[in-house]
Amino acid sequence: MEQPAHGGEPAGAAGDAAETLDHPLPEGVRRRVIALVADAFGGLTVAELPAPLRQYARFTASRRAKFAGNAMAAALEGDPLFRQRIGERLRQAQPELAASVETGTPPAAADPVDVAAAAYVLRPPGWAKLVAAAGEEVQRADAERADEAGRREVERLREELAAARERTRGETEQLRHDLEATRREAESLHRKLRSAQSDVKRGEAAVRRLQAEFEAARSESAAQVSAAESESRRLKARLGEVEAALEASRRAAREGRSVEDMRLRLLLDTVLDAAQGLRRELALPPVSVHPADTVDAVEPGRMSPKDIATRALSETDPALLDQLLTLPQTHLVVDGYNVTKTGYPTMPLEKQRLRLLGGLSALAARSGAEVTCVFDGAELAAPVLLAPPRGVRVLFSKPGVTADELIRQLVRAEPPGRPVVVVSTDREVADGVAKAGARPVASALLLKRLSRLS
Repeated sequence: MEQPAHGGEPAGAAGDAAETLDHPLPEGVRRRVIALVADAFGGLTVAELPAPLRQYARFTASRRAKFAGNAMAAALEGDPLFRQRIGERLRQAQPELAASVETGTPPAAADPVDVAAAAYVLRPPGWAKLVAAAGEEVQRADAERADEAGRREVERLREELAAARERTRGETEQLRHDLEATRREAESLHRKLRSAQSDVKRGEAAVRRLQAEFEAARSESAAQVSAAESESRRLKARLGEVEAALEASRRAAREGRSVEDMRLRLLLDTVLDAAQGLRRELALPPVSVHPADTVDAVEPGRMSPKDIATRALSETDPALLDQLLTLPQTHLVVDGYNVTKTGYPTMPLEKQRLRLLGGLSALAARSGAEVTCVFDGAELAAPVLLAPPRGVRVLFSKPGVTADELIRQLVRAEPPGRPVVVVSTDREVADGVAKAGARPVASALLLKRLSRLS
């Protein structure tokens, strides 16, 4: 048998090209060809394999057939040298089948699929006819098997049909007996139904009579109940009006007296403290001032008011806050979150509150002023468990009310003339409290003052 030179074109390659298949390779023959290539694959070295197949060199035959089937089929068809090497492995594994296929006289007892697969790999003269004949033989065998299966299925269906007819005959007879029994039972039930219908009619007549009596009694009761309810509603309405009027008068008297007393007393304390503070600052003798001393003139040796230098404090000078807190009865109102988010915004809200309240407590103790710190309650996920520090009133706004609105309410609640200082950088808050008579101060000023306390 002619062998190709190492690495050259195998003999007969030109003859292979002359023969082609008219139809695609039958699926059974294709699977057998892939199985032959997968078995012979393991006997080749990596260098003898085409480049696309070298990654499957370590696979088992079954895994090669599963994962590299298409690649092996393509290499077998397009690489004559690889096909010759697979053919050599086939001649060694099945020498009799290979010899008979190459001579063109395959044994009659051989499987047509094996013959077609061997012919496809070895490519002897006339191999395309062998493959086509094997495909036809496979199709004929499949058709015969299908015919045999169809005959067996028909026979099975005939047997099932006969059994079904026998069962149907027995069931039909049983149904006749059941139908007769049902008919007799229906007649008995019909008689009982007529008797029951007669009883129902008598009962319905009695029910209608009782319903008429009940409706008459209910109408009479409804009229009485309606009259009683009407009178009860009138009395309740009158009682509610009286109670509301009484409660309103009590509340008006109580609130009016308590609020006015509180406002009057606070204003009086403010005036008295202011007068005492002014007296201490001026240090004027009670009876040392005479009317002539009030005439504006320049005495010999004394400076005129124009020569006295005045110094104004800056809005960012902490001394300004100290000066405001020295006023009598000063009320310091702090916009809590506005101050904390200006001074230490990265801290958690709880720690912001504690830090600010600690500083305000020290400031209240040193200045003696009334201090109220307001926080926005809308930012709370749950009620705050907080013990207010000594000297500081802590308030959270109610749902639907902002801290800005609560601050404005606190300012409006103060009597005219009392010093009120509001700490907030919010322009809207500052303008609002200024219109109400309060003195706005920037948050940065309070933060500077508190830093001096720490």
